[in-house]
Amino acid sequence: MLDQFRNEPDRPARTADLASRAVPLILGVIAGSTDTIGFLGLRGLFTAHITGDLVVLAAHFAAGDPTVFSHILALPVFMLILFLTRLLAGGLERAGLSTLGPLLLVEAFFLVAFLLVCGVWGPWRDPNAILATLAGLLGVAAMAVQNALVQISLTNTPATSVMTTNVTRFTMDVGEVLVGRDHAKAVQARSRAIQTFPVILGFATGCVLGATGEAAAGLWSLALPTGLALVAFGIASTDRSSSPSRAVAFNLPTIPHVKGETP
Repeated sequence: MLDQFRNEPDRPARTADLASRAVPLILGVIAGSTDTIGFLGLRGLFTAHITGDLVVLAAHFAAGDPTVFSHILALPVFMLILFLTRLLAGGLERAGLSTLGPLLLVEAFFLVAFLLVCGVWGPWRDPNAILATLAGLLGVAAMAVQNALVQISLTNTPATSVMTTNVTRFTMDVGEVLVGRDHAKAVQARSRAIQTFPVILGFATGCVLGATGEAAAGLWSLALPTGLALVAFGIASTDRSSSPSRAVAFNLPTIPHVKGETP
């Protein structure tokens, strides 16, 4: 009984650790599934991989194919939502409030709207239909909020929606662990690899689940990332361990000091 009371202060730390580890993994699944479902159900629109939309747009232009409005609007809408998200987070910080939960709730709101518009009125034969364009931009908005909240509220967290940098970092870190001669760098590389791999795995899993779901249920498969966003919000809402305005951060292991080295 006494041990239970002694360990009580550790509970907030365990909750924060759960948020820092589980939320990025969930966000990876959300991004992978949303991007895949959007690509398959909305005529090649990338909701998370915005630079991919530029490639598709350029390919359509070079081939003389009709221009899809959502591909043109994706980048400016993405940037606008990033800016507005930062303004919202700034207001929350000035008020002494946590940013993670509210931003996850905003992302969930856009995903719910994305799901309802796609599920009720989609799919569309004409990719330039007003509702088709609106639906695609709602998905882009959700992924913009996710990209912003990772940088604002989950410090030192790998990107959860674009994997090129993560795969590069993970591979280089594994190489550093295996062949690196600097012990301190190897410890840091191992820590980064441990943090990065779950996000890569989550994104890949999301892609598989998104493709499978879209084939089976069409655009209603967006219920998967929408539900996961609400789960992430629930996890973040249980974190009461730090001051309200403080972001959740990964805890890097302490690098042991080697005798003779400058600390």
